[in-house]
Amino acid sequence: MKNYLVMALALTLGFSAVAQKKELRSAKKALLKENYENAGVALDAAEALLSTMDDKYKSKYYLYRSMFYSKSGGGTKVNTVKGEFNGVKRSIEALKFVTAKADATSAEFQKQRLLSHLINTGNSLVEKNDYENSSNFFEVAYDLSPSDTLYLYVAANHSVAIKNYDRSLILYEKLRDLDYTGIEKKMFATNIETQKKESFDNEMLMNLSIKAKTHTNPSEEYTKSRFPEIIKNIALIYKERGDNDKALEAFAVARADDPESMDLLLQEAYLHYNMGNINKFKSLLEIAVQKDPNNHELQYNLAIISSDANDFKNSKKYYLRAIELKPDYTKAYINVAALILSQEQSILDQMNSLGSSRADDIKYDKLKEKRNQMFLEAIPYLESAISITPENYQAAKTLSNIYSAVGNTKKYKEYKAIADSLNKK
Repeated sequence: MKNYLVMALALTLGFSAVAQKKELRSAKKALLKENYENAGVALDAAEALLSTMDDKYKSKYYLYRSMFYSKSGGGTKVNTVKGEFNGVKRSIEALKFVTAKADATSAEFQKQRLLSHLINTGNSLVEKNDYENSSNFFEVAYDLSPSDTLYLYVAANHSVAIKNYDRSLILYEKLRDLDYTGIEKKMFATNIETQKKESFDNEMLMNLSIKAKTHTNPSEEYTKSRFPEIIKNIALIYKERGDNDKALEAFAVARADDPESMDLLLQEAYLHYNMGNINKFKSLLEIAVQKDPNNHELQYNLAIISSDANDFKNSKKYYLRAIELKPDYTKAYINVAALILSQEQSILDQMNSLGSSRADDIKYDKLKEKRNQMFLEAIPYLESAISITPENYQAAKTLSNIYSAVGNTKKYKEYKAIADSLNKK
């Protein structure tokens, strides 16, 4: 009885091995013919025998399973983006169990095929403005090939494009922890015929062009680090989420890495402004002005901050500098006029507080003249604003009121007519 049982077991094991080979051969044959229905049936039959398979056959099974998933979608509708994505993910998962040396070349080929598919699909989804799915494909591409950190960077950028900030933050923080810079070496040479500087995909192609004497003056340049941009995005996401302290920490790291970045400086400045840290905002803006003294928007913003701080003198100075830098800067003309006219209420309060004595009458006349001079000072800025933007109703309305106050009937009627016509539109 004992010998019979041993013999029966041996026969069973032998049959199992034959069945394994048969099903795996059937799966391979079906895959080559792109008959995925039959391939799935054969692989399911082989799967039932996994517990008795040796490592060699298990490796083969998972290799074929990977091929099947990448083509069939693993049981989902492959003709949908979701189905295709699920198929690729299952394919990658199966590929992890391909361990036999005999399958190493096929496994590497399958990996590269999957990687190419992920990148091509990710790019095609971008063309359709489907950044959500594109981001998913590029993230999986990174998971498949962790040395290619560019894919993770692309995934993060596509995620932030659709304002999926929670996911974007996770991806950007991965890049931060990896110290990702994205710095690339670019090759250049001058085209002898056109005398224009041209780029090359690699050094070999450039050298061939130099030897062919179609190009000269070879050179190499390195792209700017993307690390500050990544930290800036982390900071902006924290800012969006209302976590200002973490946002400021991120800006500090980014600016330490790229101290000359105007963008980082201004982003931090405006964060302080939103937090109510006006003095800090102003000090950072002044640093920005020192770095870029010809930036009209910086001058304009400093003017606004100075105005909010009741610093009339400096506010006017910054507005006029903004106008000097950008002569058609309508907002600056309007605001400097408004700044001048903001003195009116104080003058009126003083006039209304006076009595009926002769001394008070003299003071009243002086204050009235001061008010008129204020009006006259504001007029050129408002007229300049209208000359630049003729549709500016508020400027026309203010001018008609001013000319009425100073007794210039002709100008009053002119600008009232303009204001009335604009008000009807």
